[in-house]
Amino acid sequence: MGKIAVMADIHSNVWALEAVLSDAKNKGARRFVNLGDTLYGPLAPKETWELLQGEEIMTIKGNQDRQIYEAKDGGPEEDNPTMAYVLSELASEAFEWMRALPPTLVLGEGIFLCHGTPDSDLGYLLEDVSGGHAQVRSDGEITGDLVHTPEGLVLCGHTHTPRAVTLGTGQLVVNPGSVGLPAYSDDAPVPHRIENYSHHASYCLIEPSSTGWQVDFVRVPYAYRHAVDAATLRKRDDWAYSLSTGRAR
Repeated sequence: MGKIAVMADIHSNVWALEAVLSDAKNKGARRFVNLGDTLYGPLAPKETWELLQGEEIMTIKGNQDRQIYEAKDGGPEEDNPTMAYVLSELASEAFEWMRALPPTLVLGEGIFLCHGTPDSDLGYLLEDVSGGHAQVRSDGEITGDLVHTPEGLVLCGHTHTPRAVTLGTGQLVVNPGSVGLPAYSDDAPVPHRIENYSHHASYCLIEPSSTGWQVDFVRVPYAYRHAVDAATLRKRDDWAYSLSTGRAR
């Protein structure tokens, strides 16, 4: 099977995506997986979409992929200025692509793919943010969300936090972090911040071995100032700060 490059939360950052794809190919990745939240952001949704069309990447749907086509249909996010920019940039084929993406997927090697949790694209599988920052949830809380997920390796995204957690069930849960946005703040489910403290793009490489899965987390430098300038141009100073520092406001 060889090495699999696992990506998530690209968030329209084409410059970070280019760097991650190049790095993963140079490191011998033979397959590519994308765990969703691909085109939403005040950066370069059109260019990100166009780059993806030339690549073979197994992709599932994230919450903001869903919210994009829901907004296109007149949903509640339609008046969000960043969403309006994304809607104006994308071709109709991009909306149909997102609409058709599966919310979860099982690979033949016993790998389960989800964006948030198996049952929710908004759920946090590994992180408890009740204290305002990300802490690992208890074993019982995580396994409770995986009660109908027997696969030995679970790949998830959504929280932008690189992490590998071994459960009492023997399952391994891996979040590759975010390709395109290293920090953010949110009010749901409670006010909290996710921060990785660097502007690097994040992904991971997984590879089977005789004793289990090898997981290598990779932080890739890229021309992040292009992303910062794009965010600033669209009056998203919060994104510009996060992209520059890996910290959230």
